[in-house]
Amino acid sequence: MKTIDELIAEGVTGKRVFVRADLNVPLSGTTITDDGRIRAVQPTVEKLVAAGARVVVASHLGRPKGAPDPAFSLAPAAARLGELLGTDVAFATDTVGESARATVAALGDGEIAVIENLRFNPGETSKDDAERGAFADQLAELADLYVGDGFGAVHRKHASVFDLPARLPHAAGDLIATEVGVLKKLTENVERPYAVVLGGSKVSDKLGVIDHLLERADRILIGGGMAYTFLKAQGHEVGSSLLQEDQIPAVLEYLKRAEDKGVEFVLPVDVVVSAQFPDLKAKAPTEHRTVPADAIPAGFIGLDNGPETNTLYASKLADAATVFWNGPMGVFEHPDYAEGTRAVAQALVDSSGFSVVGGGDSAAAVRTLGFDENAFGHISTGGGASLEYLEGKTLPGLAALED
Repeated sequence: MKTIDELIAEGVTGKRVFVRADLNVPLSGTTITDDGRIRAVQPTVEKLVAAGARVVVASHLGRPKGAPDPAFSLAPAAARLGELLGTDVAFATDTVGESARATVAALGDGEIAVIENLRFNPGETSKDDAERGAFADQLAELADLYVGDGFGAVHRKHASVFDLPARLPHAAGDLIATEVGVLKKLTENVERPYAVVLGGSKVSDKLGVIDHLLERADRILIGGGMAYTFLKAQGHEVGSSLLQEDQIPAVLEYLKRAEDKGVEFVLPVDVVVSAQFPDLKAKAPTEHRTVPADAIPAGFIGLDNGPETNTLYASKLADAATVFWNGPMGVFEHPDYAEGTRAVAQALVDSSGFSVVGGGDSAAAVRTLGFDENAFGHISTGGGASLEYLEGKTLPGLAALED
């Protein structure tokens, strides 16, 4: 795929360049609680501005239902982008309407505009090719060139990700180039030992990646809510912990395949439990205790890895040459249940190997818990996209950027 540097070398001065970014940041009201995804696209925008392009930045945010919804406006993201760049960023209050057309038309060389949330238009996410294509046609009228740099959306067959690049000369931005380069390190000629840490709530979300990694990883460490389905599959009672009983047959198959292939499967040996789920807004202290992973009392919920598990997991990561981590080990948003996630992050910081934090909640946890992002080999901006790449799937947004 063509790089942004190659696109700039061909000449972008005075041209309208549509940058499909991923500004899908978490909000508390109108306050951005983690601006990592905005900072991730900053280098690409700065390059285009320096080259004299008229930059049109577009993104989705949240899951509005194909119509304008003030709760999902990109206005806060546009303002933050302007702060980071130290320049004015114009904001269009629609996607392809009068405001978008006028805002883009008013841009001068080296100036930037952000258009409103793409998902306010039903054509962006439509499964109907014609409806999606019609929206892509309207977006194409706003630009002369296209730069794909929203890695967190490349696994979606959406108008701005898949259909629009076919309508304009296109290139990959620096963020996408970096993300793909990192993922290749996890799939091609991987340095060993190769350890994978998988957490999060549901086993079903990770089935494909576990299946793929059983052929590649040396050890797989399981945590988070999904661990309790594994523990149940081993015959242990899990109290009121999150459980996907319908996934137990698949889990048993994976455990057997891991044993046959010599892949080490590591599960919690102790867990932190409570009689009720914590209030994540109040963050008030809760009653909780640590119990063996095979002795969770009836009525109690597993909410985090215990201290023995934290020590065990750190030891399994200490000698790894390559580590991929996706998904928190517990309910890290509450201080009583953040230590498992903190322990994995610290183990990656302490490791001399190449560590990749696979986006989503894992990336948010690293920032929330106060870790220096530069202490990790790479923090991905796209959890779902990273997982699908590791599953070996073709990602529509990457395929669309190929020449």
